[in-house]
Amino acid sequence: MAERGAVNQASATHPTAGAPARGDGDSGSWHRSWLGLRRLVPTPLGTPFTFFYALVLLATTVFAEFADPAFVGRLLSASSTDVVNLVHHPLLVLAASGLWIAGSPLSAYTVGFLLVLTALERRVGGLRTAAVFALGHVLATLLTEVPIGVAVALGRLPDSSLVRLDYGISFGVMAGLGALAGLLGPWPRWILLGAVGVMLLDDFLVFADPISAWGHPAALLIGIATWPFVRRARRARVDR
Repeated sequence: MAERGAVNQASATHPTAGAPARGDGDSGSWHRSWLGLRRLVPTPLGTPFTFFYALVLLATTVFAEFADPAFVGRLLSASSTDVVNLVHHPLLVLAASGLWIAGSPLSAYTVGFLLVLTALERRVGGLRTAAVFALGHVLATLLTEVPIGVAVALGRLPDSSLVRLDYGISFGVMAGLGALAGLLGPWPRWILLGAVGVMLLDDFLVFADPISAWGHPAALLIGIATWPFVRRARRARVDR
């Protein structure tokens, strides 16, 4: 009790005694904010899969911007996961199609790639994040392209439907988002899934690209199906 009274008396005599310096508090707050911001973006040590994959996408985007347009067109056509390419060299095009960004480099899916995969990798690790991304990219592609091949074989679609440009990272990003939702609390999870649902509904209403309109919700459901897998991985990392 005597020590506590001595502290109170000192505080009464010197109001600033025992309080942290204002500059130190501001510095600590800035440092915590900087650390929080760093966790939103990929780093080579913290999130190696997302970081180095992002470098590959940056390189292919710069190449597509400055290389000969005809040569870039041939590369994109060879990387497309259309039915003809999938029949002749499926493994090559499934891998190559994920090396390009479709549309603007600043599109929602590009930003989503950085934020979603960074957040997922920090929770479950690089190998599991890569597995979720690849699963969404491959399965959603097959779920959209195989029906096209069947429809052409049955005469429901013209033969021209077998050859089209179909590449990009959006299916993998959508699967990663679905998986990440399973690691969030109830309110953030359903708010995130609700916002994505509104975006997907808008795609269906516009229906500008039928492949994307069906492929994106399929990829999201694939990510949701990985919840037991990513939750076990999250618990294993926390317990270590």
